[in-house]
Amino acid sequence: MARPPVMPPEEKAKLVLGVLAGKLTVSQAAREAGVSEQAIGNWRRQFIAAGSQGLEGGDRLSSERERKLRAQITELKTALGEVYVQLRARRQTVDFHAVPSPTSKPYGVNTGSAFRGSAASSGYREALTRVD
Repeated sequence: MARPPVMPPEEKAKLVLGVLAGKLTVSQAAREAGVSEQAIGNWRRQFIAAGSQGLEGGDRLSSERERKLRAQITELKTALGEVYVQLRARRQTVDFHAVPSPTSKPYGVNTGSAFRGSAASSGYREALTRVD
């Protein structure tokens, strides 16, 4: 049997409320929705469970989670702010022109490559070109 298209939650709620109110039978709701009676039973169970959680203070769980997430966000913002202040302080004290860039050659070195571990810097090139 082909799976029916996904029904919006509002439509599911309307059908479940109709069944709970006694205006529709489970089989009528299933035919109207184009689903099995078992699907209507599952929707009804989910609807009732969600409703009872709301009455038990299920909202409290989400608000507690939100409170924890907001506290974590505040903590991360504080840490980020501290690092930013440290970075600004270091940038003000460091003369960037005094520090050689990673691609510049060391002072007084005329041979070799600027790339560490390359054949040119290790003397490998000289060994390859030497004729014995």
